[in-house]
Amino acid sequence: MAVDIVMPQMGESIFEGTITKWLKKPGDKVERDEPLFEISTDKVDAEIPSPSAGVLKEIKVGEGQTVPIQTVVGVIDAAGSAAAAPAQIPAPAKAPVSAPAKAPAAAAPASTLAPQPAPAAPAVVPPAPQDGGRIHSSPLVRRLAKEHGIDLSTVPGTGAGGRISKQDIEAVIAGGGVQAGQAAAPAAPPRTPPPPPPAATGAQAHAALETAVPREKIYFGNYEVQPMSVMRQRIAEHMVMSKHVSPHVYSVDEVDMTKVAALRAKSKDEFEKRYETKLTFMPFFVKAAVAGLRAFPTMNASLDGTNVVLHKDINIGIAVALDWGLIVPVIKNADEKNLLGIQRTMNDLAERARGKKLKPDEVQEGTFSITNPGVFGGLFGLPVISQPNVGILGLGAIEKRPVVVDDAIAIRSMCYVTLSYDHRVVDGAIAHQFLHKVKETLENWSEPIL
Repeated sequence: MAVDIVMPQMGESIFEGTITKWLKKPGDKVERDEPLFEISTDKVDAEIPSPSAGVLKEIKVGEGQTVPIQTVVGVIDAAGSAAAAPAQIPAPAKAPVSAPAKAPAAAAPASTLAPQPAPAAPAVVPPAPQDGGRIHSSPLVRRLAKEHGIDLSTVPGTGAGGRISKQDIEAVIAGGGVQAGQAAAPAAPPRTPPPPPPAATGAQAHAALETAVPREKIYFGNYEVQPMSVMRQRIAEHMVMSKHVSPHVYSVDEVDMTKVAALRAKSKDEFEKRYETKLTFMPFFVKAAVAGLRAFPTMNASLDGTNVVLHKDINIGIAVALDWGLIVPVIKNADEKNLLGIQRTMNDLAERARGKKLKPDEVQEGTFSITNPGVFGGLFGLPVISQPNVGILGLGAIEKRPVVVDDAIAIRSMCYVTLSYDHRVVDGAIAHQFLHKVKETLENWSEPIL
């Protein structure tokens, strides 16, 4: 009996996924719930288990291909027969590589080059029919449309049920875009010379620059070309978008962690013995950040157009470094948890992130973020804000240094902390008061550990 393997829906707002790796090949025996392939969405990477025991008969969607949810990506022979020859794995689609144009025999001086005629305006695509006015699209598509000023009602969807996919919106962006509110009817040819084109956005200017720079100039000497993984591409998109959207400002402070370090050193063995989990420094920083967010709720906010959304929940995202990228799982309602609860939640999220077992809702709804470059020995870092937050706390290495205490030189466990914040919402006064509250909480720690 043949059992279809389908692309699962990894969350209510996710409608497509990219197969990044098949863990089995045609002809291999598989057990029910055994990891079968890995997927990447715009939210999370995950391993997908086999829906049935048997033999992998056919792979219909190869690695690197993106398909809508419920698409059949492979077939399992549940009877376990492997007599048939294994089907060939479809190769991922590759973009055609155009041969470089040959240089002309003699190039004219720049001053004598004739101006090139302006390219013809892209044809306006007809609006897609919508079901009751509802536009079916993912958060990534809506974000791209908002960033480029595109009215989604004018974009035809090629996905299941007329859904607008990432490829659809990228095609419109590449064609010049259909600005929101722009009429789809063709305009009469102008009788006067057209006005100069509007200034390009940062993304458009970057794309134009990449087009203008000859690709052969990038490759020289000895090199190795490695295609970006799907996760790396998503990280790149998110970081560029964050820097493009939020005016980043940075503040730095220094925290005396001597008291916390002494308390942790005294209690960590008993803590691990009693609760069967190690005690790290991170829960102390999470609790200090919670104190700062309670005192200055503007830091626990996001921006929606001209509205500042002040979140009542305190959901703190913790950056987790993976061998293949970076992900930010979220500690929901961090203000309601004690040190033990925060440590256990962090350990669980980090372990499942490394095992590709996170659920999409576990990397969403964060209201503030913390990243820890200090664990790798960094003195401090200036991190990029994780959208749609307005701030992210960066932690440096905790190390002993000579400092002045009561007019005397003493050896203390010191740590630099940095705050990257969105200047559209947060001013320097609030940012430094927030950092001071974090510093004060850590230096005067009073909460019991055990």
